[in-house]
Amino acid sequence: MIGAAAMFIQTESTPNPQTLKFLPGRDVLGAGARDFPTPEVAAGVSPLAEAVFRAAAVERVYLGADFITVTKHADVDWKHVKPHVLGAIMEHFVSGAPILLDGATGDVAEAASMIYEGDALEIVTQIKALIDTRIRPAVAQDGGDICFHSWEHEAGVVRLTMKGACAGCPSSTLTLKQGIETMLRTYVPEVVRVEQAAE
Repeated sequence: MIGAAAMFIQTESTPNPQTLKFLPGRDVLGAGARDFPTPEVAAGVSPLAEAVFRAAAVERVYLGADFITVTKHADVDWKHVKPHVLGAIMEHFVSGAPILLDGATGDVAEAASMIYEGDALEIVTQIKALIDTRIRPAVAQDGGDICFHSWEHEAGVVRLTMKGACAGCPSSTLTLKQGIETMLRTYVPEVVRVEQAAE
């Protein structure tokens, strides 16, 4: 059991003004990540996410290796939400309850259920490697994640899923177009454009 006095939770702002990154100073998932876009998705899966959703005006919860990203409703100020979220996180860790219930794992299938073969498989492998080594570590620092969703071979379109602080971020379109699309087009000439996948 963790003593309440021994716990200090840091917060960091993210590029998304509706989202804060909470760092409890210990592992959250340790490895992997889990996105909870609604309280219903968290129900019966993550006691921590459920507790955070019970705090006032929370819209989305994202669990990372050692952080929790929380997105609030746009019409409520952080000064009204932050103390409730801090309390929920602290109470959860002090209680000793699990982060995820037995049987729950990291993110469910990140990619659309498509099977790629031949040239398409080779391109998808290159795209995923670039996302995992160059893009995901950078966006994790901002409390978010970007995952491969699908590849449309004939049109040269890569679709990505935005999670955590990246989901709903006003600058996510700019990040997709100017940052990620430029990088993927540089290293994988078959890529014509990058789009955000619908949730």
